[in-house]
Amino acid sequence: MAVLGKLLKNRRAGQEGLAWNQANLAGPETVTLTSTDFGHETSIPTVHAGKRIGGSDLSPALAWSGVPAGTAALLLVVEDPDAPTATPIVHALALLDASLTGIPQGALDAEHPADGVRVLRSALGRGYRGPGPIKGHGPHRYVFELFALGTPLADTVTDAKPRTVLAAVGDVTARARLDGFYERP
Repeated sequence: MAVLGKLLKNRRAGQEGLAWNQANLAGPETVTLTSTDFGHETSIPTVHAGKRIGGSDLSPALAWSGVPAGTAALLLVVEDPDAPTATPIVHALALLDASLTGIPQGALDAEHPADGVRVLRSALGRGYRGPGPIKGHGPHRYVFELFALGTPLADTVTDAKPRTVLAAVGDVTARARLDGFYERP
């Protein structure tokens, strides 16, 4: 597998394809997003990595502040822009109750999501799928993006593929971003 990673070392989806950079998801960066499990632009612990590479697919704890009054819902997107694919891989997609100010570890589990969390389809199924880069491909950036929505998403859209859900968002009132790194040992 390390040979494949080395062959694809220079192939990456790129940050321009992130939800963060979509025009319809632009908004003021007035929300603060943090995690007690890793800091911005630091390494994500292995427990949060994918099961196939020795992790537990345990979503990290997240906390936020600064969500505007009147927010209808929060949309959480976790993407890997360093995947050797045409677009970043969506590792998690969830709608969160606007009254939440954080979620505990494991809150994005497809079978048992935390209260106030509605897990949507990701590129890899339902629920959080942790980092799982190809061995030898180098470090991957995992971008946790939180969008405050001024209007709720239609229920018919929330069962769609991730890119369809993201395209349906039309009223982002604030947003935040937290980046972590993971490199397969």
